[in-house]
Amino acid sequence: MNYKNTLKPVLDFILAFTILTLLAPILIATTILLYFLNDGKPFFYQRRPGKNEKIFNIIKFKTMNDKTDAHGKLLPDTERLTKIGQLVRKTSIDEVPQLLNVLKGDMSIVGPRPLLVQYLPYYTPIEKKRHTMRPGITGLAQVNGRNFIDWDTKLKYDVEYVENASLKLDLNILLKTIYKVVASKDVSVDTTKVETYLDVLRSNKKS
Repeated sequence: MNYKNTLKPVLDFILAFTILTLLAPILIATTILLYFLNDGKPFFYQRRPGKNEKIFNIIKFKTMNDKTDAHGKLLPDTERLTKIGQLVRKTSIDEVPQLLNVLKGDMSIVGPRPLLVQYLPYYTPIEKKRHTMRPGITGLAQVNGRNFIDWDTKLKYDVEYVENASLKLDLNILLKTIYKVVASKDVSVDTTKVETYLDVLRSNKKS
């Protein structure tokens, strides 16, 4: 049986459904809390490229408010991240709603993280391999440094995963993910402080 195309999607669905069922009380409580704190908007939606670069809407818990400056432009992420949002990010609860994306077939539990649409023109031909599989909630790069490793290394891990995906590798990544979540390791509450946007970084290199 082909693991990538046959067994993996089935296991993804079963695991996502099971986790959502077990965490339902926490998810409902978080949704209600963020509903009142974020003016009726507990969730954050953003367009991301999935398998074969097909665009889908990723869903996460909303951790930032929508405050703008005098010109109506959103304030920097650092200024919009709420106190509750910091806690939700630190515990990685903000990522849990992506299990709905897994149930819909947009994502896998394990795979290359779905990055921003604006990054698409900046991947090398080899790095584009990351889009030959469904993106994941966690992945090889996430258990090897997450936002604390440079972009070249992170994308290299993505390609390595795609080329070597297996049940054994997925189980290994899941176990490491659980450890890092429990230990709060490699979690950056404000990613803008530790990571430059890929398009900005590579645009500067070209100029």
